[in-house]
Amino acid sequence: MMYDNGYMGWGGLFLVFLVLLVLFGLLAALLVWVVSGRGGAGSASASGGVSSARLILDERLARGEIDEEEYRRRRAALDGGV
Repeated sequence: MMYDNGYMGWGGLFLVFLVLLVLFGLLAALLVWVVSGRGGAGSASASGGVSSARLILDERLARGEIDEEEYRRRRAALDGGV
């Protein structure tokens, strides 16, 4: 870049403005991605479409905390078919 009396010319200022604009755009996109839940480990998309409540229910059955009848009843309630 060429300097004129210690200051950048208009071309240099435009380049700095452009770089800052791109950086702020990337920062905004990252913020939207994180806030929208795409980066979260607990989202349904991270578990292949299965909700976290369903995963907890499956784990409770596997640990023997509930029997199969209770599992089916609760799963039907989660699926909306009470």
